Amino acid sequence: MNRLKLVKDLKFWLLAIAAGLITIHLTLTWRSGNTELLSTSFLFWAAVSSLLWQKRDGLELKSDDFSSIVGFALISLVLFKSLYPGYGFTLHVTPLISMLGLGLIASGVKGLKQYWRELLLLAFFVLNQELILKFFNVSLLTAKLTFIFLWFLGFPVVQQGEILSLPTGSVQIGGACAGVGTILQLLGLALVVLLIFPTKLKEKILLPFVAVIVAFTLNGIRVALMTVLAGLSNKEAFEYWHLGDGSVIFSMISVFIFGLICRFWLLKAGSEKENSVEF
Repeated sequence: MNRLKLVKDLKFWLLAIAAGLITIHLTLTWRSGNTELLSTSFLFWAAVSSLLWQKRDGLELKSDDFSSIVGFALISLVLFKSLYPGYGFTLHVTPLISMLGLGLIASGVKGLKQYWRELLLLAFFVLNQELILKFFNVSLLTAKLTFIFLWFLGFPVVQQGEILSLPTGSVQIGGACAGVGTILQLLGLALVVLLIFPTKLKEKILLPFVAVIVAFTLNGIRVALMTVLAGLSNKEAFEYWHLGDGSVIFSMISVFIFGLICRFWLLKAGSEKENSVEF
């Protein structure tokens, strides 16, 4: 009897479908070989799951036939696409489609407002490096920052647009070196913090700004190192920091530093709240 009740329970089916969709997305992301995207996917799905769990008892689960049909159609589209995966934009957009489908099945069109935080997170996840580079020439900004680093350290560097030249060699800053992936990763982490933890308006403005500064600065240091290695004609070391594990190391350092900043910020906010006196 209890099993029959469990099977008929809408929450149970929604949980099963959600778990299946998350597993499929993470599996396809892992197969893509994009470790940066995989770590961000884990972070976003964990944040979405946490947000839903916090308000599980207050959710209004009441849908209609039209919303349910559209919801099942969206989920079917995700499942069909998973059979013929494209390791590109598809991995960025399917989480949002999955959440929309689940929301429509669970609460209908009118009830989607209950999931605005989760939808906002997964809408941000749609952004990717290729999309950003079509609208913003981040490579040129990276080249300028790297030039400043190398000039400050005393290297005889010359900048011509996206090309940095030393007497013994030169590099051109392309999309892979622009650091957009790390910037989006830290901005996503900032968004997770802002949506999960109570923050003031000042923190909502400053935290994303700090995320961009940390990511951009660390990537500039990485590119400066690569420029020096190119000047030394050390191709193996250059490739390591360009597309090898070295790029992942700098990404991890960026996340670690920004995580420390967030932790300090939240601890400070908590301390101020405890020390405040209500009248």
